[in-house]
Amino acid sequence: MKLFLNATSPFARLVRVAALEKNLQASLELVWCDPWANAAELLAVHPQARIPVLVTEDGQAIAESLLIAQYLDALDAAPSLVPASEAAAVLAETSLGYGLMEAAFGTTIARKHEGRAADQGLMGQRRLAAMDRALRLLEQKAVAWRVPEAGQAALRLDQITVAVALEYVGFRLPELLPAGAYPGLEAWLQAMRQRPSLVATAFA
Repeated sequence: MKLFLNATSPFARLVRVAALEKNLQASLELVWCDPWANAAELLAVHPQARIPVLVTEDGQAIAESLLIAQYLDALDAAPSLVPASEAAAVLAETSLGYGLMEAAFGTTIARKHEGRAADQGLMGQRRLAAMDRALRLLEQKAVAWRVPEAGQAALRLDQITVAVALEYVGFRLPELLPAGAYPGLEAWLQAMRQRPSLVATAFA
């Protein structure tokens, strides 16, 4: 399988972490590319020029990180990214993390092209408000979260998504995560950063 990606995409990192947690990394050929440059090899497999894109063994091109994670999860029954007994809760928290990730990415891209003025428009304000609400809710939930110890069960999809989203906010929008503002999330994320899958895929 081929995975088209770059080093700063939170969506691509989500897929890489999922693959590592599923022990599928040996099955993936990583194809590094710049989607903003309309890389010919990327456009040859998917018309949207977005990453990540997974090209399966039979030549199917799957875009969008959660769809790719779903496909990878189906390749091997254990460990499951979305345990059946916890599916609703896992997917609910995945949606929170993914929403945070999308808003942070949208803000980053808007600032890249329009500067901080992008934050003042309707969409900019909606993204900032969405991130504020998501962080506050995740902070409330973090008190009940646990981090699997090294060698124990694989991470679930919600843990992966929230961790990558928080790391991306810290990477691109650090002013939204001032020290001490979200102590529960800070403690949880600090523990999660020790996970080999997150270490190996750190933003660069």
